[in-house]
Amino acid sequence: MTDTTENPARIRELNDEFRKTFEPGTGTVVMTRAVSQLPPETITEIVKGVKTFDAFTEDNDPNGEHDFGNFKLDDLTIWFKIDYYNRDMTAGSEDPSDPEQTMRVLTILFPEDY
Repeated sequence: MTDTTENPARIRELNDEFRKTFEPGTGTVVMTRAVSQLPPETITEIVKGVKTFDAFTEDNDPNGEHDFGNFKLDDLTIWFKIDYYNRDMTAGSEDPSDPEQTMRVLTILFPEDY
């Protein structure tokens, strides 16, 4: 993958758009097995937490791309991260700021799944 720090504002915009909408055709959302085995109501709350997350800071978002976040839901710590792939999903994207070249994969996980 290329260095994504070249256009962090555009990458941030695309990441926020995908994270908030899960728009088909722009990426895919996956979760680890441990997250997927939670009760459906809990998964619904986790997805809401991911979509509405806005606590990006210098510590959790040093490149300003909004490609990682974490939050608490009751006693659970939830992480999400966004990775960039080419449109065929066979390799990393050459330019994550270009939606014509990039598919986003948002993974929802527990810290211990990493």
